[in-house]
Formats: sequence, structure tokens, C-alpha cells
Amino acid sequence: MKRTLKLTLFAGFFSLCSAMSNAQTSYEPQIDGTIRAKYEYNTNDAEHRFQVRNARFSLRGNFSPILNYKAEIDLSDEGVTKMLDAYLRLQPSKWWHFTIGQQKVPFSTDNLRSPHQLYFANRSFIGKQLTGLRDVGATLEFDNFAKFPVSFQAGVYNGTGLYNQKPWRKTNELSYVLRSVIRPVKSLEISADVNSINPSGLRMNLYSGGIMYDIDNLHLESEYFYKTYENNLYTPTQGFFGFAAYNIATPKSKNITKITPVVRYDMMTENKKFDSAGTLIAPDIARSRITGGITFSLAKPFMNDIRLNYEQYFYGPGVPNSDNKFVAEFVVRF
Repeated sequence: MKRTLKLTLFAGFFSLCSAMSNAQTSYEPQIDGTIRAKYEYNTNDAEHRFQVRNARFSLRGNFSPILNYKAEIDLSDEGVTKMLDAYLRLQPSKWWHFTIGQQKVPFSTDNLRSPHQLYFANRSFIGKQLTGLRDVGATLEFDNFAKFPVSFQAGVYNGTGLYNQKPWRKTNELSYVLRSVIRPVKSLEISADVNSINPSGLRMNLYSGGIMYDIDNLHLESEYFYKTYENNLYTPTQGFFGFAAYNIATPKSKNITKITPVVRYDMMTENKKFDSAGTLIAPDIARSRITGGITFSLAKPFMNDIRLNYEQYFYGPGVPNSDNKFVAEFVVRF
């Protein structure tokens, strides 16, 4: 009797979920992609290079009204092929979903941006050196901004990255994350994140807080990062960026829809790194940078930008600077 009741409730739950979902669900797979090709000129050493920074292709679709999937591969991440997303997502309602598989860890707004959503040719230090998080695990998200101005995400992951999935992990070795986003008004977004990782026997806790504000055509954004090491073994790592972007519409131009001047300051202190055996390897050294540039957004049907940036780096005393560069990047999203 009890077993029958449980089965009935379980079936009823999924029946209700199906009823809440879109009855016109399409089962046709969707293909999209992003290609970023760039030229860089190092002004310190008078050297040049061309790169295919990304050649991403993804396949996504629905298995049922409440279950969807995504698989994404990057055929050329600076010349290296990488499998990125590979997950299933249960979404019984518009306001919550559960994701399991390879995915972005919900930490740091800049980390969560896809390449075609970037404001600059290169990510901030927070987005690249200090986070850049993808892992294998499960994420639960509650999001109903239409009725409630706060979203929540919680996740648990192996903590060993995408390409080291075989080892068994104790509970205290897993990676845990919490993220909350508040939108008190439409033009303002505030985020707070906590990520606790233990990839090599040393527990590290990462914290970040960010704010975005839009005033007409002006976009302002800033984020702060703080990382501690278990038993205060090392000095905490900090990171920061702040940037502004201003959209200028060009209605008289046939091929350009808008022009966006951008400027950013970002910095990081020394970041300790470890290999899979827990051995300390060469750290990311402290640095800061000022980036200025302009983005030309070309006419649709597809999103396509031309990003022109100049990056001026600053290092501490005695550290040679060979990173100043001009970047011309072409981006297409289809």
C-alpha cells in the first residue's frame, strides 16, 4: 500500500511538471557556435601572432517537455581541442532546474560569460587566471525574477576539473559552491559567490562580489575576488576589475549597428597553484593592467563584432614586462 502510494505521488509529480511545461516543446536539435579569430602585436618585443581563440560548436535540445541537454566542444582553444559542456538538465518549472554533467561552475559573473558576451578581447584576471571554472557535478538553481528579485544557485562537483574524472572523492574533498544574484531594479544587478575547493589536499575558499549598473547606453561593472588557503598557509589572493562601456548607435551606417568604446582596470595579487599531487607549482605573479579599446558591432543576421584593444601591464619591481600588446579580434556568433 505504502509503495503504491509513493509511486502514485511520484507519477503525479512528474505529470504536474509536464503540465506546467510548454506543451509545444520542440525536439529538433539546435546547433550554434562561436568563432573568435585574432591578431596580436607585442609592443615590448615587436612580435606578432595569429590565433583562433575559440571555435566552439554546441548541440542542444529537448528529450521531453522537462528534460533538455547540451553538448559543446571547442575545436580550437588557442589550437587545442577541448570538450566543454556535456550535461542533462531537468526543468519541471520555469523557475527552477537541476543540471548534472560537465558545466560552468556558477562562480563569478565574468567567469560565467560566454566568449561572444565579453566586452574585451581578453577576459579579466578574475575570469581567466583566478577562476575559469568548469567541472563535473550537479547544480540546482532557483530563478524567478519576474516575481522575486533574487536567484540562488547551489552545486557540488568533483573539484578536479573536466579531464580528471576517474578518481573517487571523499565528502571533504568535493567542491561546493553557492551563488546569489539580486536585481532590486531592472538596471542594477548585485552578485555574491562562495566556492570551496580541495583539488589536492589543501582546502581553498574563494569569495567574489560583483555589481553591474546600466544608465541608458552606459554599462558599468565591477567585481572583487578573495581567496584563502587552509590554515593560513599562504597570503590570501585578491583580484579586482572595474570597467565601463558606452554604446553609440549608428543608424545611418549600413554595415555597423553600434560602436562601443571600452576601458578597464584590473589587478591580481600572487595566486598559488597546485598540481594533482598537491605540489606547489609556479604561481601566477601579481600584476595589474589597463585596457582600452573600441568594439564595432556589425549588422545582423548573426552577431558579429570587431574588437580593437590595447593592454598596458604593470608588474612589481624587478619583474620584466613583456606583455603589452595590441589585439584585433573578430567574433561571430551563429
